[in-house]
Amino acid sequence: MWEQGSPLVIEEAELDAPHAGEVLVEVKAVGVCHSDLHPARGDWPAKTPLVLGHEGTGIVREVGTGVTKVRPGDHVVFCWAPACGKCPMCVAGRPVLCDRLSKTTYRNRLPGGGTRLRARGQDVAHFNSTACFADYTVIDEDGAIPISPDVPFAVLATIGCAVVTGVGAVNNAARVQAGDSVVIIGAGGVGLNVAQGAALAKCEPIIAVDLRATALTLARDFGATHTIAAATQNVVEAVRELTRGRGADCVFDTVGAATTITQALDCARKGGAIVVTGLSRTDALVSIPTFPFVMQEKRLIGSLYGSGQPVVDIPRLVELYRDGKIKLRELVTHSYRLDEVNDALNKLAEGTDARGIIQW
Repeated sequence: MWEQGSPLVIEEAELDAPHAGEVLVEVKAVGVCHSDLHPARGDWPAKTPLVLGHEGTGIVREVGTGVTKVRPGDHVVFCWAPACGKCPMCVAGRPVLCDRLSKTTYRNRLPGGGTRLRARGQDVAHFNSTACFADYTVIDEDGAIPISPDVPFAVLATIGCAVVTGVGAVNNAARVQAGDSVVIIGAGGVGLNVAQGAALAKCEPIIAVDLRATALTLARDFGATHTIAAATQNVVEAVRELTRGRGADCVFDTVGAATTITQALDCARKGGAIVVTGLSRTDALVSIPTFPFVMQEKRLIGSLYGSGQPVVDIPRLVELYRDGKIKLRELVTHSYRLDEVNDALNKLAEGTDARGIIQW
């Protein structure tokens, strides 16, 4: 990405060998996520040039000095938030809030400092410390989670962001109980995984809300027991009807817009939780009443990257897939070549994919 708002350019770049604590990975499949679309379209500020891509999988080809967690030939899923393991948040068991991330990942630098990429005679940044819209990438060893080689790369492409975010929001942020009623606003890649996380937890009912009929059909395949067409139905009234007039125990907003957060608040019961996983523009604001937070004890919770421990959660999700308990392959509705990345981003913006992937 040489300029925000312009198409990405496919070209040769120089990639250094991995430094100490880093690994070189040959990329095999990458999910195309809204977190890639936002900087590409200018919704989030980003210094260019920048290689996008953060939700991927591949094979370790080379390791730097001191690397102990993976070795050449290992199949890995990328964790775009490699934690330091030492700061107060890490020690408290909340590595997705690691203090180091604001200095490295969110500045599109590697944890080891700076970049390993150059093109046209200048440094190129690594988006989310990952930069995997590329044939090869160098990442921190803590961002490479080894996975059994018998799981296809196309299956693994989405697990490092959409799947762990959606299922983790259910288990770690909301901590739902069996029998809890759940509403999911937005049945995209994350929303579908909220649905299957809620189904695993034996929630009932599981109500998916979306503007798109195709998304609602997919949501039923992933565990939703009921669907609401937001384009034609009054969402709050429909939720009340399906929850005996009470509202839902937990509402997940995977969109994060002002209108959906307000809607989520209205859909939650007294004492209920609203969990927001969706990220919109960095300057987006929402105006909501304070009354329900006191008089009805509603709770507004933010959830980042599943609110858990990705290095533990991602292998566990792979095992759930191997046991037939969650769907992964079905998340992929389109597959693209790397030189079709702009088509993939456009399709995502149009809302026609559950998850599109770039596959080598």
